[in-house]
Amino acid sequence: MKFGFLAHAVSPGHRNQLRGLDLLGRLLDDHRGTVREPGPRLHVPLPMLTSVTSLTGSRCTGEVRALAYTAEQLLRRPTAARSVVAAEVTALEEAGARIVGLGGATSIVGDRGQWTADQVGVPVTSGNSLTTYAAHQAVLDCVRLLGLSPRSAPVVVVGYPGSIALAMARLLLADGFRLDLVTRRSRRAADALLSYLEPEQHENVTLRQDVYACGDGPRLYVTASSSGGVIDTARLHPGSVVVDVALPRDAPVPPAGRDVVVVDGGLVSAVDGVVTGDGTLPGPTQQLNGCLAETVVLALEDRAESWSLGREIDVEGVRRIGALAARHGFLPTPLAGFGRTLADDDIARLSVHHLPRSRSSAPPPDTTAQTRQRFRDHINPPMARLFAAHGMDRVFTRAEGCELITADGAAYLDFVAGYGALNLGHNHPHVVAGLRDFLGHGAPTFAQYISMPVQAAELAERLSALAPGAPERVFFSNSGTEAVEAALKLARAATGRTRLVHADNSYHGKTMGALSVTGRDTHRAPFAPLLSDCVGVPYGDAEALAAVIDGAAAFIVEPVQGEGGVVLPPPGYLLEAQRLCRRAGAVFVLDEIQTGLGRTGAMFAAEHDGLRPDVLCLAKSLSGGLVPIAATLVGAGLWDDAYGSSDRALLHSSTFGGGNLAAAAGLATLDVLEAEKLPGRAADMGAYLRTALREVCAPYGFVRDVRGIGLMNALEFDGDFSGAAGAMADEVLTRLPGDLHSLVDWLPDDVRAAVARAGDALEASLGDLMCLRFAGRLARDHRILTFLTANRNRVLRLQPPLVLTTEQADRFVTAVGAVCHDLALHSDTVGVPVPGRPTIEEG
Repeated sequence: MKFGFLAHAVSPGHRNQLRGLDLLGRLLDDHRGTVREPGPRLHVPLPMLTSVTSLTGSRCTGEVRALAYTAEQLLRRPTAARSVVAAEVTALEEAGARIVGLGGATSIVGDRGQWTADQVGVPVTSGNSLTTYAAHQAVLDCVRLLGLSPRSAPVVVVGYPGSIALAMARLLLADGFRLDLVTRRSRRAADALLSYLEPEQHENVTLRQDVYACGDGPRLYVTASSSGGVIDTARLHPGSVVVDVALPRDAPVPPAGRDVVVVDGGLVSAVDGVVTGDGTLPGPTQQLNGCLAETVVLALEDRAESWSLGREIDVEGVRRIGALAARHGFLPTPLAGFGRTLADDDIARLSVHHLPRSRSSAPPPDTTAQTRQRFRDHINPPMARLFAAHGMDRVFTRAEGCELITADGAAYLDFVAGYGALNLGHNHPHVVAGLRDFLGHGAPTFAQYISMPVQAAELAERLSALAPGAPERVFFSNSGTEAVEAALKLARAATGRTRLVHADNSYHGKTMGALSVTGRDTHRAPFAPLLSDCVGVPYGDAEALAAVIDGAAAFIVEPVQGEGGVVLPPPGYLLEAQRLCRRAGAVFVLDEIQTGLGRTGAMFAAEHDGLRPDVLCLAKSLSGGLVPIAATLVGAGLWDDAYGSSDRALLHSSTFGGGNLAAAAGLATLDVLEAEKLPGRAADMGAYLRTALREVCAPYGFVRDVRGIGLMNALEFDGDFSGAAGAMADEVLTRLPGDLHSLVDWLPDDVRAAVARAGDALEASLGDLMCLRFAGRLARDHRILTFLTANRNRVLRLQPPLVLTTEQADRFVTAVGAVCHDLALHSDTVGVPVPGRPTIEEG
């Protein structure tokens, strides 16, 4: 059965979209040689839902047309508009439609479809029944997520006694809700307005003309006016939820931090298994307007009969069409707001505003939902959206060893380990005991610059004895970037020079000085100008370093570029860099913030090459990941050159640096590293892990490299999608009728350049998406946490705690193999059996 549907523009922007489609359509007609009648067109054809196959196997075809008028324009001239609607419905009938659905305003101007049905010879539907059903289910879902009951959740229905508002009122009253019915100002008496409801329901209803006079607390609202813009979300109480069924919309985006949610009412989405079009390309299946979906469902049912007409919609008909829609695979879930899918937490977090005033018997708040919302509102909204989009918005409430545990007890294997800050794992018992012991003795934590701190002095001594190059001075701070800042300032102060040399693709931190020697423009550009006289050279290129090191204050380098993608230096490079610095009188600064304290299979990565740096920077795992601490280690002579006099001794200082609590954690951490021989364990476990990963990844062409040292490892993916956008565009231009290539040739140069840039960006994003998708599948399917490196989005960091067991390593390798198999195309595999298909052998 074929259906027709008559939509309309829902906003000025949407109207311009339709105008643009019309223009492109006319150009295509010219190239095809299609002759059309002269004069303005009433509609724009939309290539959507041309075919639908439901879960039951039923199939229908369809034709969707849109009037390039907004709802406001149609409602402003209803008499002329309904004539246009009737003409277009007749045209759809002539095109073979056996039932025609009407959009929001195209229904209203025809007396909610009744007048239109009387004028044409084909059955029509306003779609208001399925729209009402979906909105009703949205209200019930919100009540459930808020932890309320019908008697404790009064609902405000705006737009009564319009057809949808009236049907909603009848459904909600049958559920046991108490209602505030907001009507337009009119001369009709209350009895006349209430006459649409059963007499026994009147006691649960209050008629109002002011939407803001409906109580002094959070409310649930259903808005279904035909005028739009009747609610100011800034005036609603925190905790309020608006299910907006109106077109044009009744409720705008709530102000930031207002704790009000607007749900797009009346929408349904198709489940997996519903096929639109021929199935080769994805068709529209999400957030379909109820009026369109109702038309599709009736066509799938082969019901050429009018439905949902007039003011009084049959409530039983609402329930029936909802059941039919579900049978065919169309459900009013998930909820959405302004086109974006809403998670359950987006609603559930508002429950705190609905708790009884006496909280003594109230259930405990949902920590996960509250934390997600607090992060969104008060820490980093874009990051919160990114995490939610990729399923990374987890909230952990416990941690131990290599595992993080959620509030509901789900344990995740942590292969991020605080980006190198958790070499000992989470909450190592010896370090925790050391901190408890320190606090239990009531010792001073902060007494810097007025006394000699006991634990800080002891930690400085132990680090000086332990670190390569026999440093004798230690400056304590709080983070890696502060340790780098201290090193840069010391080099300039000691040498009297200004030039700072760093490696390209490096990462040293995000404060201004550290950022100035970080080798990635993406991090640097928004903060320019940075420190002057900073020079970057290729990592591993000793000749390039030799060309700029004379006259420099320092060269700062990572022994392994961690955020750069776990890049190991060429053999002999670091020793030669050290020699060049010595010859030039420049300070050789080794950034061991990620590599230090056992990560690479030695206590310090410098030991692999026998380096003796002038300055060594530490942070991350120095406290076992429990207290912020960093250290800049330097030889006595160099330190004296910078700060070795009474008037220079305090040129660089830190309020919280050198606190005894952090130092106590540092001392306990060194104890564990030595007692449990974790550097040696990292060397052995890292070699085991790389061997196993190379074996399991070998058949998959999209895994470019497995590399690393100790337990600082990485998977690099083939992110080359070059040519994909061009091939896609060429396919479209070639397959569609007409000589579209010649049409593109006439596009202005700036437009063609912009399209090319968009294609390049698309290809780059596909490459980045591969790695992010891999990390997402490891977390979702296997509860293993990994993440990308900061400078290279196609490199997956593998940096578990050094206490990783063989069983945990095997679990990780097995999961990587499973994700590779799941994400691979047949052409990506060599020698991997794929059920039901031949295997392509290498060579």
